Parts: sequence; C-alpha cells; structure tokens
Amino acid sequence: MAVSDVGVRIERARAAAGLSQRALADATGISQSTLSRIISGDRAAKMPELVAIAWETGHTVAQLTGNGAVSERVECAARATNGSDMDAMRQALLDFLELDAYLDDQAIPATV
Repeated sequence: MAVSDVGVRIERARAAAGLSQRALADATGISQSTLSRIISGDRAAKMPELVAIAWETGHTVAQLTGNGAVSERVECAARATNGSDMDAMRQALLDFLELDAYLDDQAIPATV
C-alpha cells in the first residue's frame, strides 16, 4: 500500500463527504497540517487516524487503505470500450463490493 495511494483515497473520501480539510481535521482531532501531509503522501497515516477519518467520512478503513478482504477474493473480467480506464472500473467494483460486505457485517439488510 503506497502512502500516496492512501492519501488519494482519503482525499476522495473527504470530498465525497462534503468536508473541507479543516472540517475533517477538526472532526478527527488531527491537525490540519498533519492531515494535509497525509493526503499529499508526505506522511503515512497511523491506524487511529485512519479509523477517525473513516468514521467521519462514512468509509471503512479497508476502503481508505485499499486492503479490503474483498479485494483479495475477487476476480473480475471486463471489456473496456471508448478508452475506459480498467483500473478505475476495477476500483469502483471493489468499492461497491467492500460496501456490500460492510453492510452485511453490520446486519443491514439489502432493499429492493
């Protein structure tokens, strides 16, 4: 897991949650300068920081680190057209599967 990859995932989670860097820093108790260094890949996030960021952004630690259990079990095959980015498509699929696994773990039923 590259530090910069985690930073990119944290930045995406922050943006998706509609939080500014300052708001996320305040909510997690991480200084804004430290959070900025984590996001830029200049500093690795410690586990308590990852847990706090995951909690405040509504993501899982597995989603932020890219080390989810689902990614170890899943194989996918797809055909890309129109210049589609296969890595981005795979990551989107893994994100959905991680969320599904998380909801199952929390005993949250699927709705139709």
